[in-house]
Amino acid sequence: MKNSYCLRLRIDGLSDMSLADEVRIFVYENYVKVTRERGEATLRIRAGDVHQAMNLKGKFPTVCGALGSKVFCERHGLTLLNGEGPSCGANAYYTYKL
Repeated sequence: MKNSYCLRLRIDGLSDMSLADEVRIFVYENYVKVTRERGEATLRIRAGDVHQAMNLKGKFPTVCGALGSKVFCERHGLTLLNGEGPSCGANAYYTYKL
């Protein structure tokens, strides 16, 4: 996964985006776009995979909040079909209709 965009923004101070915004951009660029390009109708994301790919430490509440947010779905034309597992943690799964 490419994570330099989000991490560069935070490190270089090029933006005052929240971490949740960075997570939403990262997931869109690295999961949603790729899945749409493949022509798939649904996407299932594990919060722990996003957390690890972005090299985050102890930010599961932010990752889970971003993945389950109405803002994320509306911004990218998604419908959250299902949330499985713990409400917040590595094994929280989010399934979207693209």
